[in-house]
Amino acid sequence: MNLFSALGFRWNRLAVPGVVPTHSIARVAFRFHRMLPEFVWDASMLEGNPFTFAEVKTLLDGVTIGGRKISDQEQILNLAASSRHLLALVKAGQFSLSKATFTELHGLVARNEALEWGHFRGEGNETNYTPDVGLGEHGRYTPLATVAGAPELNRVFASGLQALQSEVQHPFEKAAAFFLFGALQQFFFDGNKRTSRFMMNGILMSAGIDAISVPAAKTHEFNDNMVRFYLEKDASEMMAFLVDCHPDAEQIHGANPRRSTAENKSGMAP
Repeated sequence: MNLFSALGFRWNRLAVPGVVPTHSIARVAFRFHRMLPEFVWDASMLEGNPFTFAEVKTLLDGVTIGGRKISDQEQILNLAASSRHLLALVKAGQFSLSKATFTELHGLVARNEALEWGHFRGEGNETNYTPDVGLGEHGRYTPLATVAGAPELNRVFASGLQALQSEVQHPFEKAAAFFLFGALQQFFFDGNKRTSRFMMNGILMSAGIDAISVPAAKTHEFNDNMVRFYLEKDASEMMAFLVDCHPDAEQIHGANPRRSTAENKSGMAP
């Protein structure tokens, strides 16, 4: 089984940047720590959370916000806890691209929000409900069915992970592909995109590459691109979007000149 078949989608591999600025892990961890309120707020905006940036900063300082729903507040606190845990894993050299890390992060991201958290769909008490993803006017995207024990989800995850590890060497491409893999396959009842972005940033920071946050101002563009990704199973547009969201985007574009049309077409096969 080749890379694209294992993951369930394709992308133009020649268009993914091969040259990305790298730093020490201490440096990228410091930036992530310093930017944590922005990362949390950006992530909450993608979920439609009404907290303002000032309110997020206040909440992270340990002061509750009056007039806000407890569920919205808990989502912010979960994102903060997940961010801090990811940072601790990276700094200790303990982050791994594995199911154990994936489910561990989900247990923090989706605590008290998802139907169940910390394990794949079907590995807990609920074995019948299958979630779907709303695509607006395009209907809904339905992933693999929830089945007791999650045998197919586990097979897909293991196959996708093996393909990523063996066929994708550059950490930027691997990180972006894992985010979209998790978003497409919907291994959990909820919190898939959030948890998969944490995994993406774990891969990046462990390789000395700054983490990516989707700015609140790009929420509409992110959602539109994701709808097309679910419909077409082509990640090329989302890969380019993630590059544009990277803090070193200008340097990346400068170091990776655009390919010709012929080269781009040839890059659609792994």
